[in-house]
Amino acid sequence: MNTLKNPGLIRPALSLFVLLTVVTGLAYPLAVTGIGKALFPKEAAGSLIEQHGQTVASGLIGQSFSGPTYFWSRPSATSPQPDNALASGGSNLGPTNPALKDAVKGRIDLIRAAHPDQTGPVPADLVTTSASGLDPHISPAAAAYQIHRVAKARGLSDEQVRLLVGANTDGPQWGLFGEPVVNVVKLNLALDEVKK
Repeated sequence: MNTLKNPGLIRPALSLFVLLTVVTGLAYPLAVTGIGKALFPKEAAGSLIEQHGQTVASGLIGQSFSGPTYFWSRPSATSPQPDNALASGGSNLGPTNPALKDAVKGRIDLIRAAHPDQTGPVPADLVTTSASGLDPHISPAAAAYQIHRVAKARGLSDEQVRLLVGANTDGPQWGLFGEPVVNVVKLNLALDEVKK
């Protein structure tokens, strides 16, 4: 039946449209935001990291570190610049794609050149991007691979840097889900504090 020929059907349809708009577009988002702020205030505010009274980063968004004095994050697939939160997304290259193989090989060569003391395999998360392209975490193995380079560049002992890595390693979520991870942003900020 054509609703234009039967105006009695338009009023209920419009009423339902307005009701669903208010519930799903206003009430639900406000309720979820309020619950999030009440139960997880830091996370709901963006997991912002403050240092000396200033917001310097988010613990959820990776940053690009390239100097020898810093731990390096996972490569970022975002463009035009690395760790661009406005362009979140993976590379969408499959495991058999020659472009992905070439990119990983190039990254392995760069990592090996920067870590001549390392003879073992390069941890996968140092040469592959995350699904979001913004992951601030690396595995403890990837952090351990870089300890000597960072310690040497900063004039610190390997043990001092290893302790900082341990202090910035998070266990599985709620002790159950996932693997331990190292937040590279927090670790590098902690390194800068040691230097001061």
